[in-house]
Amino acid sequence: MSNARSNILGRLHSGKKELFPTTEPTRIPLAHWDRQGRIDQFRRKMESVRAEVHVTPRTEWVNLLKRLVAEKQVANLLYAPDGPLGEALSQAWEAGASPLIARDGPLEQWKEELFFSVGGAITSTRWAIAETGTLVLWPTPAEPRSLSLVPPLHFAVLAEKDIYNTFAELVEKEQWQRGMPTNALLISGPSKTADIEQTLAYGVHGPVELIVIIIDDTGSAETAPIRSR
Repeated sequence: MSNARSNILGRLHSGKKELFPTTEPTRIPLAHWDRQGRIDQFRRKMESVRAEVHVTPRTEWVNLLKRLVAEKQVANLLYAPDGPLGEALSQAWEAGASPLIARDGPLEQWKEELFFSVGGAITSTRWAIAETGTLVLWPTPAEPRSLSLVPPLHFAVLAEKDIYNTFAELVEKEQWQRGMPTNALLISGPSKTADIEQTLAYGVHGPVELIVIIIDDTGSAETAPIRSR
């Protein structure tokens, strides 16, 4: 070893401070809201990035969806018939003309239609995070992730009881350590990106619009008004 290198390493070692392990774990203060506070915080965060949020009783969410589909002039709505929302959606339009479409088989067989002909899609939502205004989707073969990532308009249906204060609380209470999801999606608003000049654009890599329907099972919610963009 050269003298120069030895001198440099000697100075580094001599200046190294001895570190002692702490006996107490570092505690990070966690945000906490009550039930209505979680809904309000989630909504504020989502709407700050141009997402649209509606709160409605469980008995009314399908009617609200039908009104939104008409208001947004969605030509067709991709859904998962075998997913959590499949039966309710099929029954909603069983008496009239339906915008619902379902596709199965390998994605390669209908990828062009997905990217160029589908007007919107609807998915269930496993959980949400109030602190950051984030949806947590857990895709399955019955409800694949392409429904939420590709169509220009994404409807996400969320139960208010599944809104957690923070991501840390969600992971702890849902015991992710016992079974990590193979493909969890965290969505905080419509797709957006910015170029080197910080010009923000929406919909470049995914949905240009995100509409969240929060189902309130307490019976105290009123259907939020539909707002045109």
